[in-house]
Amino acid sequence: MARRALKTTAATLTATAALLLTACGGGGDDSSDDVKGASSPSASASGSAAKDVGRPDVGLPKDLDLVFDFEKPSDQDSAAALDDAANYIRALNHGITKQDPADPAFQFYSSGQAAQYAHSQIKGYVDGGWTLTGKDRYYQAETSPGDESEKVKTVSVSFCEDQSKVYGKEVESEKVHRTKESLASFQKFTILMTSVKGNPVWRAQQVTVEGKAEECRG
Repeated sequence: MARRALKTTAATLTATAALLLTACGGGGDDSSDDVKGASSPSASASGSAAKDVGRPDVGLPKDLDLVFDFEKPSDQDSAAALDDAANYIRALNHGITKQDPADPAFQFYSSGQAAQYAHSQIKGYVDGGWTLTGKDRYYQAETSPGDESEKVKTVSVSFCEDQSKVYGKEVESEKVHRTKESLASFQKFTILMTSVKGNPVWRAQQVTVEGKAEECRG
């Protein structure tokens, strides 16, 4: 099974009205949506908020290469949010390749609906006996700083994905299912990144995924 089939199935996700395109279920209390063990931004700031906590391993197998062709924004917060948006994607793939729906990596880099999205993606691969192989490219990144409260900062991050060279691989047999490039190979992510002031870690809170993204092709 190719990666895009699973992503398309789970891509009808929502974002907050203030920063992202759709607002179904956004703006409310996300505590009921958290995956067990995933930290909320407020919880992550407990203790010494000024110090960065130990970041989890997001290393991937040698046969899976994630390429982030991002230009670094001049704004410090936007640059940090973009870096950790990439870490969120790495963490999601780390969970898939580790075959662990409870992988701590995605729980570190996300909360709320974004954590649920990562969990559902990983679980879908594990339940189906699939993993990933090949080269996955992310590009055309854009950032938009949002409103700040007294405690939390937000940045909306969007970027394209070309998954035409990444393929589904059967875990048991290691058989690779290669697919041809098509419009379905291209997706666009929009992620609401949040950070408690004084904490250098940015976490994905909401994510939308647009399949067959014509603007990402070419």
